[in-house]
Amino acid sequence: MTASGLPEGATPVLDHGFVRLDDAMASDLSVVNAARVSFARHKQEMESEDEGLIGFLLRNRHGTPFEHNSFRFHVRCPIFVMREWIRHRWSSFNEFSMRYTRANDDFYVPALEDVRQQVGKPGSYSFEPVEPELAEQARAEIEQANRASYATYDRLIEAGVARELARTVLPVAAYTEFYWTVNARSLMNFLSLRNADAAQREIHRYAEVIEDLFAERMPLTHAAFIDRKSTRLNSSHANI
Repeated sequence: MTASGLPEGATPVLDHGFVRLDDAMASDLSVVNAARVSFARHKQEMESEDEGLIGFLLRNRHGTPFEHNSFRFHVRCPIFVMREWIRHRWSSFNEFSMRYTRANDDFYVPALEDVRQQVGKPGSYSFEPVEPELAEQARAEIEQANRASYATYDRLIEAGVARELARTVLPVAAYTEFYWTVNARSLMNFLSLRNADAAQREIHRYAEVIEDLFAERMPLTHAAFIDRKSTRLNSSHANI
């Protein structure tokens, strides 16, 4: 644990959250060898032609060679972010349990610049900042509601109510913690959806950190992923 209270190697996200790469079995070379085993070939190190192979695999949706790479992340985020995250089902989760452990009193309160309004109709809307006075008011009311809910939770616990029942008064702004194990193919799907302009801002912030960690471990795969994403975006614009 560092002086700031974060686990060693963790990157802070939002007001009380973090992302940490706990472990990984991942490399560009493993993608290459998983693909080339079809031809009874195995390499000890990357060669110039292998970058092209990785790009070919992604462009042509040959996804299984990427599944032989895995990442285990340690994440702390608000419950509402976790509920979006867990929809990515092709991965494994183990979450902090409020049945067995007392909840902490950390809650997400957005920064002033993150208090926003929704403009437009469902399916076709954007988010715009609000006036500074409203942003201050919103932050104050969110914090007040969070503190009130935790005070109720605390009273119930002290009165002897079981943790698994007392937790029902806590809001989705409460922080949770989990381990997430995901293969590279599923991770790229997560990033394509969550590190994107259409994603909710809060989960987007986590996805940005995770993509940086992915790029460090698998730079050629990440470069091919970015190239494919750009190509698809340009193609969709051309068809409009």
